[in-house]
Amino acid sequence: MPSLLLVERFDSVALVTLNRPEKRNALSIDLRFEAAEAFNSLAADDDVACAVLTGAGPAFCSGMDTTQFGGDRHNREQLVESSTAAFSAVGRFPKPLIAAVNGPAVAGGFALSLMCDMRVAAQSARFGFPELPRGIPPAYGAARAALGPQLARELCLTGRMVESDEALRRGIVLAVHPDGELRDRALELAAQVAAVPAFATLETKRRILIERERIFGPLFEEEERVFSEALLGGG
Repeated sequence: MPSLLLVERFDSVALVTLNRPEKRNALSIDLRFEAAEAFNSLAADDDVACAVLTGAGPAFCSGMDTTQFGGDRHNREQLVESSTAAFSAVGRFPKPLIAAVNGPAVAGGFALSLMCDMRVAAQSARFGFPELPRGIPPAYGAARAALGPQLARELCLTGRMVESDEALRRGIVLAVHPDGELRDRALELAAQVAAVPAFATLETKRRILIERERIFGPLFEEEERVFSEALLGGG
């Protein structure tokens, strides 16, 4: 069975690929645990200076694998534990992290991209929280930590999808590239970041994390609490 997550090395850059293309890289429990393990391992690897997160196939990530929702108490506990582990490992990754958004990044996939420090997109990329019309609150904490208040509120209150060109205009992404060039352009950007003296990038990332935690930490904690209570509160 193919690995759900691929990690490749290009000198001091690590390329992490969500590898469930047949499911549009939906975040299953196992994939979330693998992502958490991979990013924790890369965080501890002194030979890695920068990482890139992307998806296999035509999508970046379609969000949580909702086919696994429900079930017995153990399954629901796994849903909570794996989600907390994966998003924490990405959100607290101590090195620069670039999202190479190769296609639609929706729901939890959009949130995952927003947890990265920078985003570059393929022309076919789309962004948004389409789960909102189904009554599922989107990840406002991730949106607000990466985007301005007006844009974050609009996207979280309307569920509107944003095409790549608008994403560039509104600052969701740094650049938009032809689909076939995205991987190379993302790796070039990562190599540029990795070439800076390690102390400077690590210290800058430390300050980014301090800002995120001090300003937006309560939002993330509240969203984790609500998610946990929704799945486990019924006993």
